[in-house]
Amino acid sequence: MMTSQSVLTLGQHALEVMLMVSAPLLVTALVVGLAVSVLQAATQINEMTLSFIPKLLAMVAATVVAGPWMLATLTDYIQRTLTSIPHMVG
Repeated sequence: MMTSQSVLTLGQHALEVMLMVSAPLLVTALVVGLAVSVLQAATQINEMTLSFIPKLLAMVAATVVAGPWMLATLTDYIQRTLTSIPHMVG
């Protein structure tokens, strides 16, 4: 039977998985953006489009490196969620 506690637990697990899967890309964008900002401040180059290409390349690299783990994490979560449906309903 689906209780309010099981709904909250399901939502909590969904948020945890979402944070785990998005963390490598978000941290990569943060680090590259910070590095480019420091470089721009040091060289006094104030070009807004300068940070786009390094971030894009870093995000692609992070996706290549962390992509298999992200996919495995999402697949495992979806499998666990779908197999728990009969227990939640009946």
